[in-house]
Amino acid sequence: MPPANPELLPGTLYLLVLRTLRAGPLHGYAIAKRIRDVSEQGLEIEDGSLYPALNRMLVKGWLASEWGTSENNRKARFYRLTAEGRKQLARETESFERMVSSIQRVLRTA
Repeated sequence: MPPANPELLPGTLYLLVLRTLRAGPLHGYAIAKRIRDVSEQGLEIEDGSLYPALNRMLVKGWLASEWGTSENNRKARFYRLTAEGRKQLARETESFERMVSSIQRVLRTA
């Protein structure tokens, strides 16, 4: 797999985080690691992007959080989807799929 592209498409960070948390609560480092692992190192989420995005999603009511202990016995903030977050995930997924479909049409004809 080629090295990670440091630039995500605009608007995809929310989608990736929400989709990752659909499986259950995770702390920030675990969210970034899961995205990196599932994408086979194709996507790298930087802390400077992830944590502000998590805070924005908390404010919007898409996520809730609580403090817990990580797998290495450190205090960590765990994030989970709310009902509104699940609705937003559906909206983000639909929007992204429309965009990908439009790009594919252009690539097939250009």
